[in-house]
Amino acid sequence: MTDFISLFQYTFFQNALMASVLISILAAMIGTYIVSRKIVFISGGITHASFGGIGIAYFLGLNPFFGAALFAILTGTSIEWISSKGKVREDSAIAILWSLGMALGIIFVFMTPGYTPNLMSFLFGSILSVGKSDLVIMLVITLFTALFFLVWYRPIIYSAFDPEFSKINGIPVAFFRYAMAVLVALAIVVSIRAMGIILVLSLFTIPQSTAMLFTNSFKRIIPLSILWGWIGSFSGLYIANHFNIPSGAAIIFMLTIQFLVIKGIIVVLEMQKRKK
Repeated sequence: MTDFISLFQYTFFQNALMASVLISILAAMIGTYIVSRKIVFISGGITHASFGGIGIAYFLGLNPFFGAALFAILTGTSIEWISSKGKVREDSAIAILWSLGMALGIIFVFMTPGYTPNLMSFLFGSILSVGKSDLVIMLVITLFTALFFLVWYRPIIYSAFDPEFSKINGIPVAFFRYAMAVLVALAIVVSIRAMGIILVLSLFTIPQSTAMLFTNSFKRIIPLSILWGWIGSFSGLYIANHFNIPSGAAIIFMLTIQFLVIKGIIVVLEMQKRKK
C-alpha cells in the first residue's frame, strides 16, 4: 500500500487519476445515452472504425487523434443516417463500417514509411501515459458534453426515445440525434488514448449497467455511473500497480467484478425476502 501511495507524487500518476475522473464523467453521460437507447453495437462500430482514421493520419504525418475523431464522426453520422433512412439494414451497415475502418487502419499503418507505430498502444491504450495535452482535450469535450446535456436535456431524451412525439411537438429530432452521434464519437475517441480500442466500450457500458441495478431513471443513472466508474478506475490502478499488469485491463476487470459482486448481493437479498 505504501508503494501505491508514493505514486501520487509523480506527474504521470496524477495525470492518470485526473484522466480517470474526466473519463468517468464523460462516459457516464454518453454511456447512459448509449445503454438506454440500446445502441451499444453502434458504438462498437464507431470505436473500431476510428482505427481507420488513426492509420490514415499516421500515413499523412498528422495527429492520430484528429484522424480518429474525423473517422469516428463520419461513421457515427453515417450509421445515424442509415438508421433513419432505412436504405440498408443497420446491423449490416455497422459491420461494413467496422470492418472497413479496421482494414484501412492496418493498411495505412503498414504503408507508413519508416518506423511502424506500436499498434498495441491504440488497441489496448495506456492511461499511465496520458499527457497534459490529452487532459486538456478530455476536459474540453467533457465540459462541452455536460453543457449540451444541461441545456438540452429534455429534447435529447424525447428525440432519443419518442422521435414521433418529438416531431409533432416541433423538436428538431434529426439535429439532436446527429449531435449525439458526434458527441458519442468524440467521447469514444478521447477515451481510446487511455483504454484502447479493444477495451474502451466497456467504460461506456459496465458502470451504467451497475447503476441500473439501483435505478432506471436517466438522471440518476448518470451520477451513479460516475461513482462506479471512478471506483472501478481507482481500484484498477491499485491492482495494476500491485500485480504489475496493464492498467486498462485491470480497470475493466475491476469494473466487471464490481458489477458481478453488486448483482450477486442484490440476488441474495431478493432470495432472502422471498423466503420471508
